Amino acid sequence: MSARTDTDSPIRIAVIGSGPAGFYAAGHLLKDSGAGGHSVNFEVDMIERLPTPWGLVRSGVAPDHPKIKSVTRIYEKTAAHPRFRFFGNVVFGEHVSREELLSHYHAIVYATGTPVDRPLGIPGEDLPGSHAATDFVGWYNGHPDHTDLEVDLRSAERAVVIGNGNVAIDVARMLVLAPAELAPTDTADHALEVLAESRVSEVVIVGRRGPAQAAFTNPELLELGELADADVIVDPAELDRALAVHDSGAEENITSRRNVEILRSYAERPPAGHIKRIVLRFLLSPISLIPDEHGRLGAVELVRNELVFAPDGGLRASPTEGRETIPAGLLFRAIGYRGIPLPGVPFDSRGGVIPNDGGRVLDPDGGVPLRGEYAVGWIKRGPSGVIGTNKKDAQETVDAIFADAHTDGGGLNVPTRAEGAEIERLLRERQPELVSYDGWASIDRHERALGESSGRPRVKLTRIEEMLRVAAGEN
Repeated sequence: MSARTDTDSPIRIAVIGSGPAGFYAAGHLLKDSGAGGHSVNFEVDMIERLPTPWGLVRSGVAPDHPKIKSVTRIYEKTAAHPRFRFFGNVVFGEHVSREELLSHYHAIVYATGTPVDRPLGIPGEDLPGSHAATDFVGWYNGHPDHTDLEVDLRSAERAVVIGNGNVAIDVARMLVLAPAELAPTDTADHALEVLAESRVSEVVIVGRRGPAQAAFTNPELLELGELADADVIVDPAELDRALAVHDSGAEENITSRRNVEILRSYAERPPAGHIKRIVLRFLLSPISLIPDEHGRLGAVELVRNELVFAPDGGLRASPTEGRETIPAGLLFRAIGYRGIPLPGVPFDSRGGVIPNDGGRVLDPDGGVPLRGEYAVGWIKRGPSGVIGTNKKDAQETVDAIFADAHTDGGGLNVPTRAEGAEIERLLRERQPELVSYDGWASIDRHERALGESSGRPRVKLTRIEEMLRVAAGEN
């Protein structure tokens, strides 16, 4: 492929996935500023399997964190660009193949995230009452995939959350929020009803390593201490034991140091006598889930760990002979997430990501970049960072696209049918219920109108069929 100039026909890009990574990539592409000061005329089509965009901003961010969701204003500006199109309710690999997209686009950018949880891999993990945090988060956020999840909050009095990251904190917080704290949020109606009847009074957050190695961000950890109905409990002796082995890496990390300070403040704080409590435990790993007399989760057996130095100099958790059993009717695992393979696209099954070099998708056999295929976000680097991390990550990938667009003899794909109208006809033939951005705007207006009467930002539609009716103007 020869070097391109600003007089060439548009370079057409397909972005698969409409979460933060996909929208940041689209936004960078549409700025028209390429490497070396050259201008490139990009057109971006975004393909999303749901009728609604925003990914985890809509279905992953906790409902009581509306400020975080305001980032969608940036994405709305990208969506308003005249060279941007949204094709919702279109499933990659079902309605359109990788090969078909390559025949219509100069590049495909995979932005599909890491939607499945990592299992614990222990006996009893499939007992009723044991859930993936991803499923629970999707349930209370109204994700269509999880609307019918059954979470027994009406009988369980204690829940255990396995994991030491922000998702674990989100899950714990949602389980103990007061009705007045939940009322003004966009929590799905079906979840509000169940949460209002919840008997859960204690949530135990369990980490396999110590507080210095936890992946919490400071604001999330601090927020636990501001809950209206819940005390935060940290055992001072356990905290000291967990900090007995010095971690020089954590000591140099300002977030880790501040986390330890916050946890010490909780350990020193006398309980206020609230009706609920969140207990933070460390150096424990689940080894089995024990059923009760009804065959549901009844208790969690844990092994006590100690921190030992790994060959690379870091600290890892090593099991000891100590054991502990915590009675609990619910367990949520939040120990990490994985991508899922896309039809025809290279996949690193061990890392749970698309193999890539700086965003350029690699041929799994030869390790060389595939022409015109790129990755952004968690499917590129794994599930790490916050929403804003995806902006820099997307810029790296877009820089690679810009560079390839100006590369003599290679780089981008050479499509045989690069006409915008033609791909839209194909998609609409394959999926007559395709949702355009105008269709999503109708859903958005409808949800916001439903929320107005109760002082909520929106009341989410949680069924695909209902979304499609509203998108088509049939509400």
